[in-house]
Amino acid sequence: MPAYTWQKSSYCAQGESCVHVAATAETVHLTESGDPAQSILSTDRDTFGALLRALRENHD
Repeated sequence: MPAYTWQKSSYCAQGESCVHVAATAETVHLTESGDPAQSILSTDRDTFGALLRALRENHD
C-alpha cells in the first residue's frame, strides 16, 4: 500500500472513532481510526466533492 499523508477530521471527538482523509492528484481515500490500514474507501475528487456538498446542504 502506498504511504498516504492522513488528515484527521476536524469533527473528531476524543476517542478512536475518527475519519481520516488522504488525497492524491486523482483520488481521495477515507479510513477510520480503528482500522486505518485495512478499511480504505477510495473515490475520485469530483465524487468526494459532491458528497461534501450534500452533507453541508443537509446539515441540521
